[in-house]
Amino acid sequence: MRVWKFGDDIDTDAIIPGRFLTIYDPAELAKHVFEGTRDEFAREVREGDVVVAGSNFGCGSSREHAPLALRGAGIRIIIAESFARIFYRNAVNIGLLPLVCSGTDEIQDGDAITVDIGRGFIEVNGKRLAVEPVPGFLQRIVEAGGLVAYAKNLDEVETCSTG
Repeated sequence: MRVWKFGDDIDTDAIIPGRFLTIYDPAELAKHVFEGTRDEFAREVREGDVVVAGSNFGCGSSREHAPLALRGAGIRIIIAESFARIFYRNAVNIGLLPLVCSGTDEIQDGDAITVDIGRGFIEVNGKRLAVEPVPGFLQRIVEAGGLVAYAKNLDEVETCSTG
């Protein structure tokens, strides 16, 4: 996985500018992700790449478009020192995994990274950095593809067991 490194206080306007908020398709949003902030991102990002940032990632407005644009671009994991609370929940709700990790300053743009959620660390440049544990129910929501898919799956399980 390739790292795309960002600093502190990356707000949702930097992730997806407000003029694109009429778009709801993640693939279309992905064409404009980080436009005006880091224009090469949308052209060069690949499925499975990872965004790494400092503190307060996703601050600003509560728009769900920001995590949708990242997911549409092939990002599945964001690693940051901390997240804005609403961005964190929106990310999980659409199936994007936010991981909290102190020491992201040791990770550089373009680094190759390995993520081991089960054992609670990331590995980069021969170093292991601990990530905060992700509660099981949040992992299941992300693995299902988001909250709606998770809830539909619960309904199907419930229907099968009672029907």
